[in-house]
Amino acid sequence: MALIHGTVYADGRRQEDYRTLEETLSRLRDSESAADSFGWIDLFEPEHSELEELGREFDLHHLALEDAAVAHQRPKLDRYGETSFLVLRPAEYRESTENVVIGELHAFIGSDFVITSRRSEGPDIEGVAHLLEQQPHLLARGPAAVLYALVDRVVDDYLPVERGVQNDLDEIEDEVFGGEPAVSKRIYRLSREVIEFQRATGPLMDVLDGMSSTFAELRNGVELSRHLRDVRDHAADVVERVESHRQLLANVLTVNSTLHSQRQNEQATRLTETSLRQNEDMKRISSWAAILFTPTLVGTVYGMNFTRMPELNWPFGYPMALVLMLFVAVTLYFVFRGRDWL
Repeated sequence: MALIHGTVYADGRRQEDYRTLEETLSRLRDSESAADSFGWIDLFEPEHSELEELGREFDLHHLALEDAAVAHQRPKLDRYGETSFLVLRPAEYRESTENVVIGELHAFIGSDFVITSRRSEGPDIEGVAHLLEQQPHLLARGPAAVLYALVDRVVDDYLPVERGVQNDLDEIEDEVFGGEPAVSKRIYRLSREVIEFQRATGPLMDVLDGMSSTFAELRNGVELSRHLRDVRDHAADVVERVESHRQLLANVLTVNSTLHSQRQNEQATRLTETSLRQNEDMKRISSWAAILFTPTLVGTVYGMNFTRMPELNWPFGYPMALVLMLFVAVTLYFVFRGRDWL
């Protein structure tokens, strides 16, 4: 069974806990005559058949049951006659992996019952119940007090998540300006998490508006409305901060791309400068090789020591060869010098 706990409250105090859904439903039927009593059924990943059974028992609207059976709903508060259907997206920041995990909570709130259905470990329903039980003046207001407490806990749980995201952003900024090569992947991953976080927090204000209207209709809803205003202030702060984180991440991604392009341009400039220096060196080497090639060629030809060679018996042959080698070398030097190769 998916039942985590089934509890009956009367006059703002816990009466009894039950281990099975059948026992809880049986006790609720027995306590229907008590005007100040209500039951709280908490389910974890319930089967569709269990939701259908609860739907028949508490006359839940079929559209609300369909939403409860399908995950990934947006936060909302729908009214179906005397029953309200609440969807919240609790969040958790995990330090070990530095990522944001978004859960899902569905709640049916009637005049004498509360049914919570979770698809994640959070929020801590036992903690919510324990906190409410320490405030019997609130719990005595019935299921509406549970509605307030659930939203209050989810909003409070958003605060450490927002701080964790802020710390990640600070680290990413340091990595961007420090030239960390793998920072782009971290920016993209955090951007996706912030977008999911924004989807969980963005519709909160509409949910709180709906709750405010609901509490205004209650005979004893004034105190709950006062508490709700405090939750609204916290929620508005979280919504604004998450939006600023998303905008900052977009700016950081742009800055990182710009810095990356600048670094690539600097590398290309250095490569170009290196190539130019190498070209200059090659010009000098080629120039000196050409200058030295002509004397070497003439000297090599006349060093073959053949019997019949031009100008061998001419008295001026040797000086003429030296003058020729010197003339060609000097001519090539000035030619290359004129072209800035030397």
